[in-house]
Amino acid sequence: MKKLKVVQVNKLYAPYVGGIERVVREVAESLNDKEDIDMQVLVCRSSGKTEKERYNGVKLIRAGSMGTYFSMPVSFKFFSYLKRLSETADVMCFHMPFPLGDLGCLLSGYKGKVILWWHSDVIRQKAIMPIYRPIMHKFLKRADCIIVATQGHINCSENLKPYEYKCRIIPYGIDEEEFKNGEVKTKILEKNTVSGGVKVLFVGRLVYYKGIEVLINAFAKTNGAELFIVGQGPLEEMLKEKIKENNIENRVHFLGKLDDNNLKACLRDCDILAFPSIANSEGFGLVQLEAMVYKKPVINTSLPTGVPLVSLDGVSGITAQVNDVDSFAEALQKLTDDDKLRKKYGENGYKRVKEVFERKDMTERFYEVIKELTGE
Repeated sequence: MKKLKVVQVNKLYAPYVGGIERVVREVAESLNDKEDIDMQVLVCRSSGKTEKERYNGVKLIRAGSMGTYFSMPVSFKFFSYLKRLSETADVMCFHMPFPLGDLGCLLSGYKGKVILWWHSDVIRQKAIMPIYRPIMHKFLKRADCIIVATQGHINCSENLKPYEYKCRIIPYGIDEEEFKNGEVKTKILEKNTVSGGVKVLFVGRLVYYKGIEVLINAFAKTNGAELFIVGQGPLEEMLKEKIKENNIENRVHFLGKLDDNNLKACLRDCDILAFPSIANSEGFGLVQLEAMVYKKPVINTSLPTGVPLVSLDGVSGITAQVNDVDSFAEALQKLTDDDKLRKKYGENGYKRVKEVFERKDMTERFYEVIKELTGE
């Protein structure tokens, strides 16, 4: 049997933790199990020399780089490895935004099928857009297919709208068994609880677009709850000062970066997931699905991206206005005060995951796109 040679290209790969990296890994491992697919992944190292390995059975090249600037690895080795892989690949899938990948493919002279998996626009690094935009649009024109997780990804992107006819919607997915089997015994939230109030959980990097400052200011207006913050980032010290200013130190707990088991324990044992993101760089929010698997209601925000299309307002949680402290505080208080509503939204969220966001559906639909493009 002739195997189709498929190459996924992204900035980084596991064990680096990130939403895009998780999708790349799940797709790679799923397709690697197919008898008719020869799967390989090309990424960069954040710094250091090239490494080649098999990661959970997947052939992986981590191209060496001189470091990371403007969130982008500086890697000349990346171009040579991409050129080499392009000479035999039947399909190459590039996860965007990753300008190095766009440029590498265009320079390689690759003639095979190109899939772009569009996760979000470039938001924070706007300074590079005058240089990057012409390259990006040339790459979008070159693509045979563009994958997005929701219609919101198309609607909120002026860059993507002209190419909507090429787009396929494949929602991100989650494997329930990964969260339900072998549940950990740790009770990390209970160990840190002071007042015994409703447990509100935030999970994410402590960076501007996550809206954690809005959450803290909103939480200061909320009674009967405790806030647990999982994650690290450059805003941590500023946020701790903000907590002191609001005189809520006894109700807010920083848990830092947690391993996978402890994170699952937090999701299992919390009462509400807070997802207060304020910028379009937040395209989806996989942690919403992780909370919904554990039947937890979600408070998200009305971004024009896919975020409010994951957990639905009035169905599996509440959607607050973007960057609006009062709106988020109102949602927090409403769910804090109503046990029955939390349970109802939690049950609805679990059903929604089962109906719309199964991981096997995501990987199988991607496999079908590959087969269709190659005429197999």
